[in-house]
Amino acid sequence: MMERSYEKYFREGRLPHIWCPGCGNGLAMKAIVMAIEEKGLPQDETVIVSGIGCSSRASGYMDFDTLHTAHGRAIPFATGIKLANPRLHVIVITGDGDCTAIGGNHFIHGCRRNVDLTVIMFNNEIYGMTGGQGSPTTPLDRLTTTAPYGTSVRPFDACHIAMAAGATYVGRSTAYHVRHLAKLIGEGIDNKGFSFIEAYVQCPTAYGRKNRLGSGADMMKHMRDSAVMLSAWEKLPADKRQGKFPIGCFLKREVEDFNTSYEELVDRAGGVR
Repeated sequence: MMERSYEKYFREGRLPHIWCPGCGNGLAMKAIVMAIEEKGLPQDETVIVSGIGCSSRASGYMDFDTLHTAHGRAIPFATGIKLANPRLHVIVITGDGDCTAIGGNHFIHGCRRNVDLTVIMFNNEIYGMTGGQGSPTTPLDRLTTTAPYGTSVRPFDACHIAMAAGATYVGRSTAYHVRHLAKLIGEGIDNKGFSFIEAYVQCPTAYGRKNRLGSGADMMKHMRDSAVMLSAWEKLPADKRQGKFPIGCFLKREVEDFNTSYEELVDRAGGVR
């Protein structure tokens, strides 16, 4: 039997998980622990913080110090942890609604401050847990319980928001490309500053059924066929990009992180916090 060393990072007593059959959240969670293992992060020096939603249930299954916070508030909670103990590796698990709707302001200011966090957004393009409502990332032509004929509101590109707001590492992958996703998460962990990784995950229950996208496996095949590595994407003419999307590392830059700039401010204030 193949050794699965990453299983030591899970709370086996909390399993099986609550996610629907075919959901991509488990694959994205596996990619996170693969990256943690690859980087050799000590479990007692790694903190997992999540908000509310399908994706945010992941923290409860992971054997670290974990914090399951209020809806949209994972990033400010994580910021407090990082400021209180800068030696900790703080990883945030969030969803497209949790991060870009109710948590949108915290998201952009986390990027602006360049807090040393690794934020992984599970993007299933819908509010799966609460009934299949449209989220800020739902495409125009997709049906939801709150948009039965589609929506007239353009979706967010969360990676573009992160880059514009000041994040220092930005990448995207999918639940199909697990090893690639783990690699991006590992690079985000290495980055000293705000790292944002978007992980496309399939939701066959609330999203797939409504839009007749088939099973979880069918939705993963669509990811396989639609995702294009960034190096190849940049060479594609506009007409060949229709119905596809790029994956890879979109941005990596060095900017002073928030902990460092905050300590400099404390020094200028004579050590007064």
